[in-house]
Amino acid sequence: MAFVLAAGAMISAYLVVKSRRHAAPADRAAAGPAGGAASPEVAVTVTARTCDPARLTVPAGKVTFRIVNQSSRVLEWEILQGVIVVDERENIAPGLAQKLTTTLQPGDYDITCGLLGNPRGKLLVTNAGGTTARQPAKPSPVQLIGPTAEYKVYVAGEADDLVTATQGVADAIAAGDLARAQALYAPARRHYQRIAPVAELFGDLDKTIDSRAADPDRKEDTPGPAGFPRIGHGLFSKKSTAGLTVAAKRLNADLVSLRSRLGTLSIPPDKMVEGAAGLVREMAAAALAGGEDGDLGLSGRLANLEGVRKIVVLLRPLTERADPALSNRIDADLAGAIEILARSVPSADGSEASIPLSPTDRDAFQGRLKTLTEDLSELRRALGLG
Repeated sequence: MAFVLAAGAMISAYLVVKSRRHAAPADRAAAGPAGGAASPEVAVTVTARTCDPARLTVPAGKVTFRIVNQSSRVLEWEILQGVIVVDERENIAPGLAQKLTTTLQPGDYDITCGLLGNPRGKLLVTNAGGTTARQPAKPSPVQLIGPTAEYKVYVAGEADDLVTATQGVADAIAAGDLARAQALYAPARRHYQRIAPVAELFGDLDKTIDSRAADPDRKEDTPGPAGFPRIGHGLFSKKSTAGLTVAAKRLNADLVSLRSRLGTLSIPPDKMVEGAAGLVREMAAAALAGGEDGDLGLSGRLANLEGVRKIVVLLRPLTERADPALSNRIDADLAGAIEILARSVPSADGSEASIPLSPTDRDAFQGRLKTLTEDLSELRRALGLG
């Protein structure tokens, strides 16, 4: 909540500054060089597809940009640091030029080049010694709002699909249709495993949704495995839907509750990273061949890594700025681990039984997970999350 309030305050302050800037653009431009020492002038031409030049280097301090619009549309030109608009010039008509005088700190910036879909240009602002200084490695709370908001949308979508798919499994079990229940089981469970980094925050529900205990043959009303493991044991080990109706109904009810809780949950970035690192750590310690549901366990682990990859991808622009070498290692090990599992999972949705990992692949997979665990733990430090 503190993160959300702080981020909200920062956005409010940013909007106030932006509104003031828009209120008197002509005054700002007029106050450029005339208000003090002359500032260097840099020409930028924006075409239909790009900026020319697309990479600029300027010294820190006051600088004037002359933006020429050689496209067929009215456009705006922006200087961005992460998701923040540092400064901009709006309503540049086709064939005309406007000037923007601004003061820049050393760092790496992006510049817009016409349409939103066009590649952005790069602006490097050097310090007094003439060397390029990167923007501060640790992102601000405002820069983290975008990735966390997108992740919440992703989790909500997976939760919706999870409830729908698991209801299909419950219906098949109630009808005594073993083949259909088996076919639907793995695709349904994969939705849960993709959002495991945050779903496991609710320990009470995780125990009833994904509990593994010593006695898989327990009766409906006795302690033991619940949720997906209980149903998977019945469908694949006992090859029967008998005695699973109550468990399936309970599972679906718990998933509806989980979806509701996730809908109101604020997911701060440190929980995203911690959840991803913890999940990979659990996978590294687990048996790699088979699983509690036979070979379908590999499909579930692939879904786990797909969920981790979503977090990594959303945070990657910030990770690349903070620690490029760390970002590259995480990408390489995650891609390598996914590639190994993909060779053993015949169907993309996990509806077919997986092929057990070979000893060579098992060793390689363990190595990838070990390195990935260490690097995801470092990611919190790199992003300034604790």
